Amino acid sequence: MSVVAGQRGYGLGGAVKGEMEHSLDEKARTGGVLYVVATPLGNLEDITLRALRVLEDADLIAAESTEHSRNLCNHHGIRARLTRYNQHNQRAKTPELIRKLKSGMRIALITNAGTPGVSDPGVYLVSRALEEGIRVMPVPGPSAVASALSVSGLRGEKFLFWGYLSSKASKRKKELKGLVGTPQTIVFFGAPHRLREMFEDLAEVFGDRPVVLIREMTKVFETVKRGTAGDLLRQLEPDQVRGEVTLVVAGKDKEADEAPLDEEIEEKIQNLLSVRGMTLKDIAGQLSAETGAAFRDIYRAALVMKRTRQLS
Repeated sequence: MSVVAGQRGYGLGGAVKGEMEHSLDEKARTGGVLYVVATPLGNLEDITLRALRVLEDADLIAAESTEHSRNLCNHHGIRARLTRYNQHNQRAKTPELIRKLKSGMRIALITNAGTPGVSDPGVYLVSRALEEGIRVMPVPGPSAVASALSVSGLRGEKFLFWGYLSSKASKRKKELKGLVGTPQTIVFFGAPHRLREMFEDLAEVFGDRPVVLIREMTKVFETVKRGTAGDLLRQLEPDQVRGEVTLVVAGKDKEADEAPLDEEIEEKIQNLLSVRGMTLKDIAGQLSAETGAAFRDIYRAALVMKRTRQLS
C-alpha cells in the first residue's frame, strides 16, 4: 500500500506539515540544496515521513542504482526524476550536479540501502557541494550499523565502525591485528564472496571473541547468528553466503589475560631499546606498524624490559 497515496501530508495535520516545511525548507527555497537521504535497508516500510516528502519534492534524485530506487519510489507513489550516481561515475557526474545545485535545484542523494557516505557513495558529492558553499541537509533514517548493534547484545555505548576489510589477505590480517587490542565493540561490513575467508582470519586473530552475524537485515530471510568466529565458520553453509552481512565483534576484555608477544617482536624491542634517542612511544609505533601487534601491548612490554634493564 502506498504511504503517499496522493497526499502531500503523509497523514500529518496540515498545520503540523506546514510548520515542518517552513522550518526545514524556508532557507532552501532561496537556493539549491543537497539532501542526504537515508533509505530502507531492505523492508520498504522502513522510511521516514520526512524522507518521503523530500523525495517527492526534489527536482532530481541522484541514486546509486536508478532501477533499485525506482522500485522504492513506485512503492510509495512518488513521481520522481532519477539519475544514476555511484562510485563508477561520481567524478564525471559531480560537476553536472554541482551546476544544477548552484542554479537552485533541490537534489536528493540516496544509495541502495541506508545512509549515503557510510561505506556507500556520497562523500565525494557532499564534500564538493560544501566547497562550493551549497547547503547540505541530512535526512536521517535507517543505519545498518546502529541496527546491528541494537540486536547484538554487545556493548554499544562506545564502538568502532570499520566497514569493509581489505580484499587482500595479507592486508586484511594486518588490519585485524591492529584492531585486536581495541576495547570497543567493532562493526564490520562483509561481502558474501569473502565471508568465509573473513571468518577464517577473525578466528585466527581474535580467537574466541564473541561475534554476531546479521545477514539480509530487515528482509524476508533475515538471519542473526551468534558465537565465535570459528563457530560461525563451521555453521556457514554454501547457500548462506549470499547478501551483504554486518558483523559485530566484541572488544577486548580488559580483565582477560594479555596474550604474550611472540619472541620475534620481543627481540626487536630489545634491539630498539639500545638505539639512542628512541622513546618507548617510538618503539611501540614502529613495531605496531611493522607487525600489526597492538601499540599498547608493545609499549607495555617495552616498559617492562626497560625497567628490568635498569634494575640489572
